[in-house]
Amino acid sequence: MTKRLLTGLQPSGELTIGNFCGGIKQILDYQREYEVFLFVPDMHSITVPQDPETLHRRVREIVGMYLACGVSGEANHIYIQSEILEHANLSWILECHSYMGELSRMTQFKAKSDGKKEIGCGLFTYPILMAADILLYNADCVPTGADQKQHVELARNIAQRFNARYGETFVVPEPLIPKLGAKIRDLQSPDKKMSKSTENKKASIFLNDTEKDIRKKIMSAVTDSGDSVYFDEANKPGVSNLLTIYSVFSQQTLEQTQEHFQGARYGDLKKEVAEVLVEFLTNLQSKYAAVMSSGEVDEVLDRGRDYAREIAAQTYDKVRRLVGFGRV
Repeated sequence: MTKRLLTGLQPSGELTIGNFCGGIKQILDYQREYEVFLFVPDMHSITVPQDPETLHRRVREIVGMYLACGVSGEANHIYIQSEILEHANLSWILECHSYMGELSRMTQFKAKSDGKKEIGCGLFTYPILMAADILLYNADCVPTGADQKQHVELARNIAQRFNARYGETFVVPEPLIPKLGAKIRDLQSPDKKMSKSTENKKASIFLNDTEKDIRKKIMSAVTDSGDSVYFDEANKPGVSNLLTIYSVFSQQTLEQTQEHFQGARYGDLKKEVAEVLVEFLTNLQSKYAAVMSSGEVDEVLDRGRDYAREIAAQTYDKVRRLVGFGRV
């Protein structure tokens, strides 16, 4: 029996080449091995203030970009979190089976709330909503990086606690550590990963950037002391980042890339990195425009919503009866 995998990417900013390498490329591999539930976690996005119109737009855009990148709208179940009310309903039940101490230890909460006077309750409780996202579909696997693994562990703890009290109800999910892929760093601060919510727009290459913007950002990317081009993340993080980008988007190994740039100067490296990015993103943007004008996004989301609702309703109905809700 094919294992079930659940994953999602928040529509809280414009997608970057880092999101493509670290997220979308992984999904292209997963869809060959798993039954993939790929959702847009718009409910998670409002743990920090969002402009409603922008959020509406980004939800559609992120799905369109998935499809343009080659994610199958037929092989995968793609849906919007807020369109399935069982996410919030199950989250409440799970909140009542969770502990304050567990949530207060979440490192993401500590990091995002640090120094803030007014902190929304959702920022504290959203790991339980994340657990509901997972347990609602009895997902076997959840891809996770180091920053989110703690949340998958919480989902496991809640599932085990609930199962011990009411009998076998939820599949206890396993964290799936993605295959080591390219880590794309911030162009201006290569000690940090590239972010879709960065305030410095020169720091990230967005999937919808114009050719002019791509070239300008790459040419202004931070490099390192010296003038030799070789891969050394510890001592030459800026150059190493550019080599990584070239390797990914030229579809060469890192070894082949280093050999290609042996004896080159920084300016030569930047020009060629910009060239491969322009070629890739121009092609991607053409596919994206075709997807967005075709009506495919709504067809995929309708199909994914209907399938996910059926499973979510079955799980929630079982859970609500176990805890004593409804008429006997």
